[in-house]
Amino acid sequence: MTKPLIPAQRRERIQEYLAVHQIARSSDLCNLLETSEATVRRDLEWLEQKGILERTHGGAILSQRVIFEQEYQQRAQHFPEEKKLIGELAASLIEEGDIVFVNSGTTATQVLQHIRRDSRITVFTNNVNAALELGDPGFHYYLTGGEFQSRSNSLAGRFALDNLNLVFANKVILGVDGISLKHGCTVPTNAEAEVVRRMIDRTKGQVIIVADHSKWGAVSNFPVANIDEIDKLVTDEGFGTEAVDDLKEQSIETLIASNLNVVT
Repeated sequence: MTKPLIPAQRRERIQEYLAVHQIARSSDLCNLLETSEATVRRDLEWLEQKGILERTHGGAILSQRVIFEQEYQQRAQHFPEEKKLIGELAASLIEEGDIVFVNSGTTATQVLQHIRRDSRITVFTNNVNAALELGDPGFHYYLTGGEFQSRSNSLAGRFALDNLNLVFANKVILGVDGISLKHGCTVPTNAEAEVVRRMIDRTKGQVIIVADHSKWGAVSNFPVANIDEIDKLVTDEGFGTEAVDDLKEQSIETLIASNLNVVT
């Protein structure tokens, strides 16, 4: 008969499992550790208190810290096809007559690039990179102004915030560096966080997050939205079904972008 694992051994194996899979169901951990659901729950609670993981409905997800802001071009190399599909799907959520805020970032750039050129909409953004790539977009397009942030190719600071105060949008589409049930949406710099929070404050409608699957469970330095402030998440096929269920319990609709179809 196998000798039961002591708590330290169980917790080490849970961490090893999460290091490989990022997400774990309680039932899988019970089988792995050959122990009860109650014991697994206590181990997950202990590990969550240590900041190693975040408990979810029916399991846990590995906590990932995003401390430093990568250069824009570096970020653009991560999951480019997924970001393109996410951008296309998110852009399709914009309707005629909408006034939309869109922030900076590589996924947000894909949203702007996929908006129909003949759309009768108005976009306000701090995304300099998108402005350089769009040329004449064919729809009303405003830069917020502000201090140039070279690492993110974006605009921020007091001038950007003051200009955002002049507008109300009915949708905001936001790229973030982390999304978590416990910590909500986060970004790596205070400058971008101020702009994003102001965009949310000035939106009288849906808050839509665009993020590839690698952002799930990640936590960066500055919070911009609690999980209950989000209406929709647009992501890719790498996003787990357990995570979709967790967000559904928070009344958040998850839209999965793929080459073949769109699964809601």
